[in-house]
Amino acid sequence: MFTASQLLDKINNHISEIQFTRTPKGLYEPIEYILSLGGKRIRPVLMLMAYNLYREDVASIYDPATAIEVYHNHTLLHDDLMDRSDMRRGKPTVHKVWNDNTAVLSGDAMLILAFQYMTACPSEHLKEVMELFSLTTLEICEGQQLDMEFESRCDVTEDEYIEMIRLKTAVLLAGSLKIGAILAGATAEDADNLYNFGMQIGVAFQLQDDLLDVYGDPEVFGKKIGGDILCNKKTYMLIKALHRADEKQREELDRWLNADTYQPAEKITAVTELYNQLNIRIVCENKMREYYTLAMESLSAVAVAEDRKKELKNLVKLLMYREM
Repeated sequence: MFTASQLLDKINNHISEIQFTRTPKGLYEPIEYILSLGGKRIRPVLMLMAYNLYREDVASIYDPATAIEVYHNHTLLHDDLMDRSDMRRGKPTVHKVWNDNTAVLSGDAMLILAFQYMTACPSEHLKEVMELFSLTTLEICEGQQLDMEFESRCDVTEDEYIEMIRLKTAVLLAGSLKIGAILAGATAEDADNLYNFGMQIGVAFQLQDDLLDVYGDPEVFGKKIGGDILCNKKTYMLIKALHRADEKQREELDRWLNADTYQPAEKITAVTELYNQLNIRIVCENKMREYYTLAMESLSAVAVAEDRKKELKNLVKLLMYREM
């Protein structure tokens, strides 16, 4: 068995050797730029780890793992543009280095490249893998649309929000794990349990990101905090705050949500203070732990020796306790 760190090194080395020889360079340079920013490569590493539960020849699925990472970065290009984010992994976003049109077009090219890499699957698994990958990418679009629609609503429920982040974030983690299991020849039951594990841990990760956007260290988080507050994103934290607020607190929240002009730092400080009054940080942390527990139960149901699942458990624990 390989460690998560070893698998990260392997997929990083593989991705670093990718060369785009097609022209025009203006289309491919932003792709090379975003891929060069690295990151934890959580999704391809999870695919390799799921595969490695059953088989050792992880190099045989580097292309499908690359597909997942290229696709994920495609979504980042478009997300950063839609959110008007200035920073990604501590560096300027593509639309800031180049322009909006370049971010759209290079992002579209990455989507096509991702599907090309995924077709490198063995023929006996190609149909099942491509159906899952296609469904996953479609669900992510559905989740993104819901996220945008929620911005203009003040009645978003907790269940609606959890479904949105399941689609927008969790399905890619789940799909990565299941594809790895499928390619390794795992049973359908194991593949489904790994999918559920990824889904549940993905929801927990997104709840953590909601938390970090308010309470995180920008140096650790890789971007400025408070972006969700400024965009009036209906995060789990805001939804719970609106639900728990008394009349005076609700009026204050509504005032900031409806304000046309404001000083960004003032809005972030004011909304964060309301979260503090309502103990929203603790509420969010408790929900994270709930999904983490469900994820561990799904992983325990995978019919593989416990010592082979240890590295996967350790990786998830590490990611769930990132410095805030």
